[in-house]
Amino acid sequence: MRHKILIAEDDTDISRLLARILEAQGYQALQAFSGTEALSLIERGEPDLLLLDLMLPGLSGEELLARLREERHYGFPVLILSAKSALGDKVALLKNGADDYITKPFEPEEVIARIQAALRRAGSPSRQQPEALAYGNIKLYPDSRRVLVNQRELSLTAHEYQLLYLFLQSPEKVYSRESLYELVWQGGYYGENNTVNVHVSNLRRKIREADASREYIRTVYGIGFRLG
Repeated sequence: MRHKILIAEDDTDISRLLARILEAQGYQALQAFSGTEALSLIERGEPDLLLLDLMLPGLSGEELLARLREERHYGFPVLILSAKSALGDKVALLKNGADDYITKPFEPEEVIARIQAALRRAGSPSRQQPEALAYGNIKLYPDSRRVLVNQRELSLTAHEYQLLYLFLQSPEKVYSRESLYELVWQGGYYGENNTVNVHVSNLRRKIREADASREYIRTVYGIGFRLG
């Protein structure tokens, strides 16, 4: 079955270009030209990945991302398309649930590489998974990709899920930032050096909101992070 990619982009020429690029690679491309249209398409059938422009009519890209991550709990990867190249813009969107950030103008090869990496990350835990991984009040169910903390379900991005999955597989193991890049982004991410810090911080905050009794993810100064 072909992966279904939703393009939320109001520039007709860019949207058509992206659709042609995706179809040439064997993906099924859906097009939305406003944030409200994109949300409507998502509600009718969840895509495997969303390419999201920020400057959309109706719901803006930022507003749509917030709806997906905080209210509706969709877990598919979201890749931002934007002409904004400032580090602050990228970090803010990563904190708010984006999985990657593609700066316009872009090269077709880069778009495909990032899509492939995001889909690989989203689907990689499916092989030889235990029924559940548990640590303290955290339970992760790989088959359904659900995470419960104190019986409260967390809404995690694909990156946050992968980080927690790694930590739960080897409690007490210290992961360097470099190793987390290799294991989670699998060489397909071209982001900034603080990306791991941003995602770990976001994951830590979500866990703490559900269970403030302990600090699950600890920083090992000068090295990286560990669970426990």
